[in-house]
Order: sequence, then C-alpha cells, then structure tokens
Amino acid sequence: MKLLKWILPAGLMVLAASLMLYAAKTDGMSVLTGKQAFSTTASLKPGVAHKITAKDLPKPGETPSGNTPGGRGAVRPPDAMPQAPAGFKVSIYVGEGLTNPRQIRTAPNGDYFVADTGGGAVRVFRGITADGKPQQSSEFAKLPAAFGINFYPPGPNPQWVYVTNTSTLVRFAYKNGDLKATGAPETLISDIPAGGGHSTRDIVFSKDGKSLFLAVGSASNNDDNEREVHRANILEYTPEGKYVGIYASGIRNPVGLAINPDTGELWTSINERDTYGDNLVPDYVTHVERGGFYGWPWYYIGGNYDPKHQGKHPELKDKVIVPDVLVQPHSASLGMAFYDGKQFPKEYSGDAFAAEHGSWNHAAGSGHEVIRIPLEKGKASGVYQDFLTGFATNGVTWGRPVGIAVAGDGSLLVTDDGARVIWRVAYTGK
Repeated sequence: MKLLKWILPAGLMVLAASLMLYAAKTDGMSVLTGKQAFSTTASLKPGVAHKITAKDLPKPGETPSGNTPGGRGAVRPPDAMPQAPAGFKVSIYVGEGLTNPRQIRTAPNGDYFVADTGGGAVRVFRGITADGKPQQSSEFAKLPAAFGINFYPPGPNPQWVYVTNTSTLVRFAYKNGDLKATGAPETLISDIPAGGGHSTRDIVFSKDGKSLFLAVGSASNNDDNEREVHRANILEYTPEGKYVGIYASGIRNPVGLAINPDTGELWTSINERDTYGDNLVPDYVTHVERGGFYGWPWYYIGGNYDPKHQGKHPELKDKVIVPDVLVQPHSASLGMAFYDGKQFPKEYSGDAFAAEHGSWNHAAGSGHEVIRIPLEKGKASGVYQDFLTGFATNGVTWGRPVGIAVAGDGSLLVTDDGARVIWRVAYTGK
C-alpha cells in the first residue's frame, strides 16, 4: 500500500497522457457504448466504433440464445463486395482455385502463404499486378487440414516454414523465393491434443526466436473434464519442438496468434463460449501475459462465474485477467495481424486487425467483418472499429473472413472461406 502511494501520482500522469493519445486515435469515430455497443451483422457499418466493457454484459440467459444456421454462408452473388471506410478500395486478389482458404502469412520476401485447409494444401502467391492479381502462384506442399503457418528464424532469411494441422506440427526446409517445398516435411510435434471441437492450431515465434507458441482450443463449449488437459491453452515449445510449458490458460479457443512488431508482445484472437445469450459471452482480442489465466471454463471476463460451474475454484476468481478488447459475442474472432505497412493513413500505423468469421449462436447473426483495433504504443483502449463489412446481401451471409496479412505494398489481404476468395483492401484516398 505504501508503494502504491508513492507511484500513484506518476501513474495518474501516465494514464492522463495515455487517454489523450487514445483520444487522438479515436477522433472522428462514432463510438457506441453500453447496450448500444452490441451489434448484429446487419447493423455493421465501416467506421463505426464499439466499446464493450465488463459492466455492460447481460446476465446469462437475459438475452435469447439464438441459432442462425444460415450464418454459415451462402453463395456470393456475382456483384456482391465487402465495404471499407471512405478512401479504401476492395477488390478480389485471388478469386478461383481455393477450396477453403484459412490462415494467411506474409513471408519475409513478400510471398503470401495460404493454408487451403479444405484443399489439403499450402499455397503460395507472389506479387501484385497492376490490376491487383497475383503475378505467380503455386502449391507449396500437400498437408491435410493445414492451418498455422510461420517462418523460422524470425528476420529476413528464414530457413524453415512451419505448418500445423490439428494434431501435428511439421516444418519444411525453405529459402526465400521457394514456391514449392524442396523436401519432405520434418515432424517436430506429433501429439498436439485433438478430438472434440476446435481444430485450428496457430503458431508464432517470439521476436527473439527462442520460443514457439502454439494455440490449442478447447474440446468442448465449457466442460472441465479430462478431455481438456492441455486444451484452451497457449503452449510454449522450443523451435525444435521441445515442450516448455503452458504459457497462458483459460483461453477457450485462441484461433489467431500474432506478435506485435513494436512491443514484441504475444496477442491472440478468441472465440468464447456459446449458449448464454446473443450478447454473452464476448469474444475478445488481447495481449497475452505469461502465466495468465483468462477464466475458461469456470469464469468469463473477470470474476463472472459460468453458471455450469458455479462455486468451483473460488481461489481462481481474483486471478482472472480481463482481456484488452471485448468484441460482439459470437462474432467468432479468428486470424489477426498488426499493420506495419506504409500505404494506409498514418493513424493506422501499429493498429491491429482481426477477422470476425461469424457464428451460429446469435438470433440475428453476428460477426462477418474485419475489425480494426486502434493501438497507441501497443496498448488498446477497449475500442474496436468496424473496418470491412457487407458480407451479407438481403440478410443472407455469403462471406466469412478468416486470416489477415499485410501485403508488401501496404494493402491488407483477407482470406474468406465462405466466398472462397482472398480480398485485397487498398488505400487510394478516393
């Protein structure tokens, strides 16, 4: 307490300075708060910002728990396109040849590696022509249910491409410019927990290259049985595949991982639990603390008990970390990336983007967008902004964003496993 008294004045000054910086980032945004911050797919508009806080959450069952099978996507009408804020142009970068495009990562040399999960392959696209299409493309390797992709060591000259599927992590020998694997994959981890739900397994390396982080979602909605051992965790390994330990826990389904290039912090994009109402429990995007516990399955968004587990593990209640940015429940937050390009206006520099895939568990439908998370010196204020919307026509959704990558020219590439395309979002100022 004495220490708190000494640091409080300085802390207040830092807080005041941070609030002024956040205000600069969010100037001009229409920020919705309280009950107005919650949304449906039909209500989304580019440029509108939301701030959901823990105190805004309804009680379990207070709002209906809807079911929207159509939210899984219909065929995209030929002239249907997503919408972005004024000054941005949306086009199709890859419009054919993809079965189920999921994660996308930019290689150090500027090539784009895409996990075509349903197609059982990793594909590579190179360059952007004057009309916004790839200059070259190739199938890099066959791999059933491929999802996570990353390059090692970090930096300009990787020697390996790492790829995951649900139960296995492999790596391929690689040098800049390879469009096809030059040899068989080497298996580093063969026992990633699998079975039940949540089959994606994303991977990133720490900025110093010493740690490999592997995201493993839960087997269930909110069970706490033996099937959940090493599930709902971000696991840490060495780059050679030796298990180090649980980096963070209580994270129901951490589909997307990313390292903030400015701070070196690990971030994740989360699918939270279902069936407690259209506006409960929020999905979220957050930086991840080593040893952090985020609540699942016993708690959510701080010390809120999951009704299924009322009274269990009271010793953990005060240890639950409240995430940085709460997102509309059942948006199904998937891939994420930090904007380190030069094309977008300067206020986008260092911001995060996350793909909201859309879910079944909302009466009117939620998600189906890409969100922007304004950051100042790597810190979030809790605000997120609708950036890429319009993945529905006449109330029928046809698009489902999954992965996000920053292209070499500074545009944003977004995979869409509903429309089976890769979108390109470029800033033209027009």
